[in-house]
Amino acid sequence: MLVFHKERLAFLAIPKTGTTAYHAALSQRADMVVSHPTGLKHASVSRYSRFFRPMFANVGGAEMELLAVMREPISWLGSWYRYRQRDYLRDSERSTRGMSFDEFVLAYMRGNRPAFAEVGSQAKFLRAHPNGTAITHLFRYEELPRLDRFLEERLGIELQLTRENVSPEMVLDLSPEVERKYRRKCQEEFQLYESIG
Repeated sequence: MLVFHKERLAFLAIPKTGTTAYHAALSQRADMVVSHPTGLKHASVSRYSRFFRPMFANVGGAEMELLAVMREPISWLGSWYRYRQRDYLRDSERSTRGMSFDEFVLAYMRGNRPAFAEVGSQAKFLRAHPNGTAITHLFRYEELPRLDRFLEERLGIELQLTRENVSPEMVLDLSPEVERKYRRKCQEEFQLYESIG
């Protein structure tokens, strides 16, 4: 998470949405950089509201606008699937080696997910808190140039991004049957993504 206090902007980081590149490019410009622990680096709207919002409110009454990036849901799961193919996870229960993308997505939809499919939910991450804390600016991962322009204007900078934390390249095929089931079972993800203006 990156906080720009003067600009009243907090950039929340959903994993696998390209935010590591923004973190690397903007950490020198940010007033607060939350890199560790992972649970705070990737603080959801709810966690931001519980831990960070009161802190800013108590120091000068600052109310931050919240910014986040959302990835198309199938692409997002595909990035997790590819990321967990990495060699360092080979003997881990979080590895996706030896399974198809269909198997991974089916495991993700289970009520009791196995460790390799426990990757959270973008919709849950972005869900407004009952106290009214909500995302102010939501951008699609597939349209990052819009985010770049927003940040350059808001922060008065010229962005210099590099690729960071990129998952291995591979062709992913999701069968029509599994895709239909995923769209039906996780429709909140797709509805939210489609609602982004």
